[in-house]
Amino acid sequence: MIPIEISTKISQLSEHYFEKMVALRRELHQFPEVSYKEYKTTEKLCAILTDLGYEVHRPIETGCIAVLEGGIASDRVIALRADIDALPLKEEGEAKKDFISQHEGTAHCCGHDAHTANLIGVAHILRDLKEELTGKVVLIFQPGEEKLPGGGRLICESGILQKLGVQAIYGLHTFPYYAPGEIGVIKGRAMARPDEFELIIEGKGGHAAAPHLAVDPIVTAAQVITSIQTIRSRNINPLEPVVITVGKIEGGTVHNVIPQSVRMLGTIRSFSRETAHFMSQRIDEIAKGITQAAGGSYKYTYSEGYPAVINVDWATDVIVESAENVVGAASVQWLPEPVMGGEDFAFYLEHFPGAFFLLGTGSDEADSRYSWHHPKYNVDERAMMTGAAVMAGIVFNENATGVLHEQ
Repeated sequence: MIPIEISTKISQLSEHYFEKMVALRRELHQFPEVSYKEYKTTEKLCAILTDLGYEVHRPIETGCIAVLEGGIASDRVIALRADIDALPLKEEGEAKKDFISQHEGTAHCCGHDAHTANLIGVAHILRDLKEELTGKVVLIFQPGEEKLPGGGRLICESGILQKLGVQAIYGLHTFPYYAPGEIGVIKGRAMARPDEFELIIEGKGGHAAAPHLAVDPIVTAAQVITSIQTIRSRNINPLEPVVITVGKIEGGTVHNVIPQSVRMLGTIRSFSRETAHFMSQRIDEIAKGITQAAGGSYKYTYSEGYPAVINVDWATDVIVESAENVVGAASVQWLPEPVMGGEDFAFYLEHFPGAFFLLGTGSDEADSRYSWHHPKYNVDERAMMTGAAVMAGIVFNENATGVLHEQ
């Protein structure tokens, strides 16, 4: 629970700092920086946090960690995380014309600008309520969520969070399928592990009019793509959420030439390393059988991505209770199933208990119902009032470290 007077203050302060969050989000949106190159973004954040009285650390080259000591002495340490990097993508969208990216080929089309501005809003709220804060709060502004090895992994491996004594961690992601004022929660499996593969099929080039004198890698690739979809339907328990998708295929130059090779890139989505490795093994076996039968050859490469995001039950309850206290019970939406997208917040959950929730950002007014990574992706900025309030509420929730649960 959160004391009612604190809940009221948090709600009021989230509205008070809304315009600051919007201004920062739009500034970050105009000047995005890709993974591990977030130098100016980091400088901006460090300056803001220092002015607010936070102790600022730089454990890796970009991004930062901000620490605030509360007025009530305790060994209690809660961490909140936001990611700060943008995508290598050309932006579109009339709704964003006033603050569209000024960096050609780079765009905040995944909502990380909103995550960052939201957590800065939280930093303001907690600064104002510092005297009522028990223990420490650690705010993580993480680089490189969009690119392996993942900024979350690098921060965890730096040891700074362990040194600061973090006991639990929470994070969020924008979600265009819910409206502003809503959050999506789920216990256990929340987001999948996004592994990747590359498959190169070698054939024998020739004239399109004489396919019998060639080994057509395009036909072979088509058979492989169709066949690997049977892994999901025939080799995996029907109740297990998994996905295999080929997202890119390239081969050939003109209409009347059979090419020498075809290259394809794909992703495997699952919730365990064992399942992912099994699926990868089956792709390899299927590609081998089909290419050999066609008279060709192949090269297969598999790359592990982030782990799956697995929420702790009691930490999910903390998010729900905090949202109910500071925003209202109607804000909480239980996700009917996990999201198959990946998130490197998973690395933190391998070191600390915690949970991840989704922040509703979709609306017609903001033209913000596009999926992540779409060039027109946008967020309804009103969502940040909800996000900041819920995250600040978590810090004041008496069970945020799981102490009451353990008792």
